[in-house]
Amino acid sequence: MVSATVRRQGRQWWGLAGFVAAVVAIALVGSLAVTGSSDRYGSLVKPPWAPPGWLFGPVWSVLYLMIAVSGWLVWRRIGFGLPLWVYAAQLVLNALWTPLFFGAGSFELAGADIVALLVLITVNIGLFRRISGAAALLLVPYWVWVAFATALTFALWRANA
Repeated sequence: MVSATVRRQGRQWWGLAGFVAAVVAIALVGSLAVTGSSDRYGSLVKPPWAPPGWLFGPVWSVLYLMIAVSGWLVWRRIGFGLPLWVYAAQLVLNALWTPLFFGAGSFELAGADIVALLVLITVNIGLFRRISGAAALLLVPYWVWVAFATALTFALWRANA
């Protein structure tokens, strides 16, 4: 007979798998919604501090894993409440940026989206901090990257409008 502790641990691992799957789905929506985004990025006039296109994939892979673990840590403590609704909302904004910027070619909408995303990540870190310091810290590199991406979005808009 399987103990209650073993069953609970199994559910927690399935929960982590669910968070990873959700973040992978968000990443896929953002990337599959638009084809040729790396070619488009390569063709843009970029500031000298813009990263090479090949860097985005590895950085986002690490960040998405950290985002998934962060959400899972909070879910393990409190279940699905306000902090995870904010988490879900910022993931939706994350998924929208690529189709707005590259698919629609709308620097304005992409700029508004990424500013809103940065605000929601900030709120998310604050909410998560009350529940799990580790979960909040896991979102800090994401915040830093999105802050950088916000500056890059506006620099690209300015140089290519």
